[in-house]
Amino acid sequence: MLYHVNGDLVPADEAMVSVRDRGFMYGDAAFETLRTYGGDVFEWDAHADRLRATCDALSLDHGIGDDDLRARVRATLDANDLREAYVKLSISRGAQPGKLTPGPAEEPTVVVIVAELPRGGRNDDGSGESVWDAPATAEVVETRRAPDAALPAHAKTHNYLNGILARLETDADEALMLDSQGNLTEGATSNLFFVRDGVLHTPSLAGPVLPGVTRRVVLELAAESAVPTETGHYDPEAVRRADEAFLTNTTWEVRPLARLDDVEIRGGTVTRELSDAFDALVESRHY
Repeated sequence: MLYHVNGDLVPADEAMVSVRDRGFMYGDAAFETLRTYGGDVFEWDAHADRLRATCDALSLDHGIGDDDLRARVRATLDANDLREAYVKLSISRGAQPGKLTPGPAEEPTVVVIVAELPRGGRNDDGSGESVWDAPATAEVVETRRAPDAALPAHAKTHNYLNGILARLETDADEALMLDSQGNLTEGATSNLFFVRDGVLHTPSLAGPVLPGVTRRVVLELAAESAVPTETGHYDPEAVRRADEAFLTNTTWEVRPLARLDDVEIRGGTVTRELSDAFDALVESRHY
């Protein structure tokens, strides 16, 4: 496996950054998790926009254009002969003196790593496979989502301690976090949806919730399928009483939620409809 590090393709076991890199020392770095289908990045523009927004939030002016970043992703995929892949694109300010206040990103660190995934979509012969092998389980944890005023929810940074601490609390597939008022926000690595009486609900971006790319696509698919939707503030009991629920992220796509804490949640038609619509969208765009 070859990774892309600062303009060069290198074997994975030789892919290294400086111990003085600010991404390593402080988590002072931005990243995006991408997925490719049939050799193309899904929703590249949306990911590029969010990466730019994260860098803006960090005042990380790396000076590298979107076309350059996309070319590095393409070069990494081609070097590994991958068409169906997980991709992580990271940018830090690079190696700097060990002080908290950052200097200009004169030599930013840019890393692209990849891994093979199953084929996505769903064509007539049924090909297309999920990365997960069963519906998810989740648990509401004690670790609270950091408020927007402390860490901007829209920024995907290398500082993932909030999610790590949440995941350390549970053996479930996902840890669901509350905000400081006790409202549901999101999972450690996923957005949350649930269905009650035919209405699709998801926590509002007015709270500390990452604007997930897959989250947005699912809401667009729901609108196209005339599924009524609502965003708002919900307590955990709202999901425990739900008719169905699911989680979304770039690699899971649409993953049904089978249990929250000790409460079983049945599958349902809305989850299946939106999962099928997502597969059909991928199939039509990328295969």
